[in-house]
Order: sequence, then structure tokens, then C-alpha cells
Amino acid sequence: MGKRRKPSPPSRARLAVLTTAVAGGAVLASGTAHAEPAPTLASVKEQVDRLNEEAEQAIERFNGFQEKQQKLQGEANRIQEKVARGQEAMNELRTQLGVVGAEQYRNNGIDPGIQLMLDSDPASYLGRASVQDQVAGSWTDLLKRAQDEQRKLDQERTEAAATLADLDAVGASLNAQKNQIQSKLAQSEALLNKLSAEERAKINAQEAADKAKAAAQQAAAAERAKAAEKEAADKAKAAAGKETAGKGGTPAPQTPAASTPAPAASTPAPAANTPAPPAAGGRAAAIVQFAYAQLGKPYGWSRTGPSSFDCSGLTGAAYRAADVSLPRTSQEQWKVGTRIGRGDLQPGDLVFFYPDLHHVGVYIGDGKMIHAPRTGKNIEVLPIGVMPYMGAVRP
Repeated sequence: MGKRRKPSPPSRARLAVLTTAVAGGAVLASGTAHAEPAPTLASVKEQVDRLNEEAEQAIERFNGFQEKQQKLQGEANRIQEKVARGQEAMNELRTQLGVVGAEQYRNNGIDPGIQLMLDSDPASYLGRASVQDQVAGSWTDLLKRAQDEQRKLDQERTEAAATLADLDAVGASLNAQKNQIQSKLAQSEALLNKLSAEERAKINAQEAADKAKAAAQQAAAAERAKAAEKEAADKAKAAAGKETAGKGGTPAPQTPAASTPAPAASTPAPAANTPAPPAAGGRAAAIVQFAYAQLGKPYGWSRTGPSSFDCSGLTGAAYRAADVSLPRTSQEQWKVGTRIGRGDLQPGDLVFFYPDLHHVGVYIGDGKMIHAPRTGKNIEVLPIGVMPYMGAVRP
């Protein structure tokens, strides 16, 4: 057999080429594995909006737990006062039982028959015996009262213990919601802090454009509704005229269209966020006027005024201005009063948004509301079409 030839080692030039290629491939692979596309402005806005919405959901849950905590604390205080009064009554009964028991011990040590035989004044003994019978009766009554009071005291102590346990559980839920809110708001703020001033300005401009678009859509819808209503009225009027003419009557004279003055072209249309003047009087006026007076104040989560509000805190305060008490949370406010169709909205009605009803505002007319939006924003006028509209209530 012939000898096998060993492969010749690669040249230095070839080694250099191979090393460079491997290194380049490693860099490319590393870059491919770790490179992340920079988030777009739209995606940042979407994340911020989502985090703020989740924070507001948690805020309304927090408000509900806080209201429950306050009620439970009041109930616990009331029960504990009852327990304290019951304990005082029991202490007084024990004192009385001690006095009566000592009297019985002193007087009942000797058999009553022997006492009568030995007593030098039988009439006096019989008088004392009658008193002893009364004392025995008092002893029996006191014992029964003491047993009843002790049962009642035990029940109140059990009730107090259960209420305090509920209070502890609600307090834990309250802290959990608070932590969740702070976490969501911190994440939102961190995302915004990564943006430049120019990028923030673009986000604000987009929000303003969305509001203007919603206002324009609502105005167009209102105009279409008015046109449809007028067309229906004209048709009804024409039909009534034909019916009168068919019966031989004289139809009502028609006013020429040319005689109806057109609206002045120089009157500018109101801007999307220009508030309409409040109503002249009544409960609705008090609600709307209060809401107007809060414009520009900052949103403050779980706040009910007077310097800042969250959404349900603002609506609750507005109704208090009209001497109407509302529940604390938007979900509970939805359950109060009469449901109102969108076409029947009147100033002062409560308008609700999102499927879980975690946002609420005060309707002021012309398709707009006053609401407390979210952390970092101020109380503002906003078209109700900007958010997912769910319905309205008139408490």
C-alpha cells in the first residue's frame, strides 16, 4: 500500500481570511440576536394609554375598597362601643349579685325553723323572712339579667371580631390596589421620560387632533339628526295639508322658503373645547356650574376635591353641590337613577365609558362633557365620542 499524505497546513493568508470571516459572522450573529427595533411614537402612545387606563381601573377599585373600609371602620367603632357599654352593664350586675349573695349568706346560715324557735321576737323574724324572700327573688332576677347580658355581650364581641377581620382584609386589598396604581403610573412616566420634547409635543398634538375629529364627527351627526328631524316634520306637515285639502278644507298657507332668513355667515362655529354657557337654573344648573368651576384643576387619583379630583370624585362633588349624594365609584354611580338614551342626554347627566364603566363625566350639552381625565392632565371639556361610550344615567 502507498503512504497516505498528510494535508498541508493552511497558509497564513488563508488563516487571516478565515479568522476575519468567523469574527464577522460572530458579530453579525450577536447583532442579530440582541438588536431590538426602537419603539415607534405610536407604540409608545399606545402603551402609555393602556397603562393609564389600567391605572384608572385600579383607582376605581381602590376607591371602592376605601369606601368599604370607611364603612367597616364606622361599623367596628359602633360595635366596640356597644361591647364597652355591655361590659359596664355586666360589671354593675356583678356588683349587685355580690351584694345580694353576701346578704343571703349572712341570713341563710341557720335553718329558718330553728331561727323562728330561737328568736325572742317571732313577729320581727317573720318580717325579716319576708325581706329575705324578696332578696331571693332579686337574686333570681339579677342572675337572669346577668345571663342575658353575657349572651348579648358574647354576640357583640363575635360580631366585632368578624368586622375587624373584614377590615383587615379590605385594608390588604387597599394596599394591593395602591401598589398596582403606583406601578402602572411609574411605568407610564418612565415611557414618557424616554421621549424628547419634540416627541411629547407630537403625542399631545395627536391627542388634540383626535379630540377635534371626535367633535367634528359629533357635530356632523347632530346636523344629520336635525336634517332628518326637519325632513320628517316637513313630510308630516305636507301629509296633513293634503288630508285637509282632500276634505274640502283650506290648507294652511305655506311660508316661502326665501322669506326664512339664513343664519349669519359671519358667526364662527365654536371650537371643539369651547364650553357652552351653563343652564339658567335648577338642579342640573348647579351640577354643571360646579363642574365648570373645576376646569383646569389637576387630576388627583382617589381625590374628591376641592383642589384635585379623579373622575368619580368630580361627579360626586358636582352632585353634592346640588344636594344629591352619589356612591364613590363610577360603577356604583351607574346603578343610581334612570338610564338615558344618547339622543335624550341633558346637561347634568352622568356619562360612562369603557365596558367596565371605569370612567365617568358630567354631560354639559352639545355632545360634550366635563371630566377628570388621568394623572398628569387637568379637568377639561371633551367630546363624549373620544372614548368608548357605554351609556348615561340621570340620578
